[in-house]
Amino acid sequence: MKDWFSKWALYSPEEIAVKEWETGRTLSYGALDKMANRLAWHLTQDLGLQTGERVAVLADNCLEYIALFAAAQKTGLVLVPLNYRLSSTEIDYLLRDSGPQLLIVEEKYQALVEAAPAWETIPQHWSIELLGEWLDAAVSAPAWPFASVFLEDDHPIFILYTSGTTGFPKGALYTHKMLFWNSINTAMSLVINSHGRTVVCMPPFHTGGWNVLTTPLLHHGGYVCLMKKFDTAEVLKALVEEKPSIFMGVPTMLKMIADCTGFAEADLSSLYYIIVGGEPMPIPLIETWHNKGVFIRQGFGMTEVGPNLFSLHHRDAMRKKGSIGRPNFYVEIKIVDENGQEVAPNTPGELLLRGPMTTPGYWGNPIATASSIREGWFYSGDMLRQDEEGYLYVVDRIKNMFISGGENVYPAEIERVLVAHPQVAGAAVIGVQDEKWGEVGKAFVTFTEGCTLDEVELKTWCVQHLAKFKVPKYFEFLRELPVSATGKIDKKVLR
Repeated sequence: MKDWFSKWALYSPEEIAVKEWETGRTLSYGALDKMANRLAWHLTQDLGLQTGERVAVLADNCLEYIALFAAAQKTGLVLVPLNYRLSSTEIDYLLRDSGPQLLIVEEKYQALVEAAPAWETIPQHWSIELLGEWLDAAVSAPAWPFASVFLEDDHPIFILYTSGTTGFPKGALYTHKMLFWNSINTAMSLVINSHGRTVVCMPPFHTGGWNVLTTPLLHHGGYVCLMKKFDTAEVLKALVEEKPSIFMGVPTMLKMIADCTGFAEADLSSLYYIIVGGEPMPIPLIETWHNKGVFIRQGFGMTEVGPNLFSLHHRDAMRKKGSIGRPNFYVEIKIVDENGQEVAPNTPGELLLRGPMTTPGYWGNPIATASSIREGWFYSGDMLRQDEEGYLYVVDRIKNMFISGGENVYPAEIERVLVAHPQVAGAAVIGVQDEKWGEVGKAFVTFTEGCTLDEVELKTWCVQHLAKFKVPKYFEFLRELPVSATGKIDKKVLR
């Protein structure tokens, strides 16, 4: 059953499925299904779109996006969420690569997309605002039944673009089967059910915005409050007023919330726990949230496989600090060396994944598909180690590794040491060329308020905690580290 909303419209038609925080607009499961049926009819019968054709969307989180998702389940159309933080040149590449038949744009992004030459090649256009007016009218009109089309399990519902090692983004095919099994894996490791509630402030062009909590909760008949952007004070307010049972954020976001005026007084007792991804969360920050009575569940995921792959139970947050936990229920893994042989416990190796939540490949890119998927295993490009109890630790991205004097150096190890210093707020390390050693480390560091630390003291700290070849040769102090659209440190900018 790939059409979730017709089922929930039958079981819980009056229950609110989704709310738009900024406007207060809501849609019940009954109204959402009615809206999606009418939209599915319009897209296929009036506009002539056929199963498998792409619909590109450039917009913030909104109710219309959810309606499009529901219509895609019914019709087999493929949504291509576009990143509104990209340049027109980059958007042009995504449009040319995905070849949509319909482009739906929020008016404030219209100039951005019109500067992309491929915009003129797309047969049909619509604005998200006009779509909203059209859908409002559809809800108040008589019901318009739509018979959902039959779809194979590996039929895509999204093309989600990720960074490419060649410098060009790759469009990961996110299928209906992946959607289902990610929801099952998530529900088996977290409390996800029809009583579940969440606030989502992750962007809609990222798998985290769609598939960490939004689609699992909609699959299970829960409640999703959408926010158009991450605003610290507004998110804290939403966490109090919406009374979510679960929330997802990256460490940078959670630190900003913890530092926000009003955090100490905020009633967050509705939260079972917060899901953390993107990077390891510092122990002091975990303690801050635990002292608030909110447990932290660290995890790890990838667009192409899941994304919800690993989970660390909050009871192990301190005992297994730095761990991403163990694999979720229907996730099979192994860690291998450069020859494809499984490594011993506590030995770094590349993470391989297999299971029903794995992508069949990349859109129009058989070379990238063949490189990433071999003999049924997805090669993650991530270097991990697994301890004797089966807990996983991320060592680094293989592509971030650099070689200094013949030794493999993983920046994430150095970064963990740097941020452990009480006067260091953030750190990022890259490899730079060196005449003697081939490559050496360069650290970019931000400090806490009132810091008196200098380069000599920081290097001494590193020498105390790292092998000599891992100690950065260069340090650069910044007011802030550049971050990507998903809240991760952007090493491309640093390079």
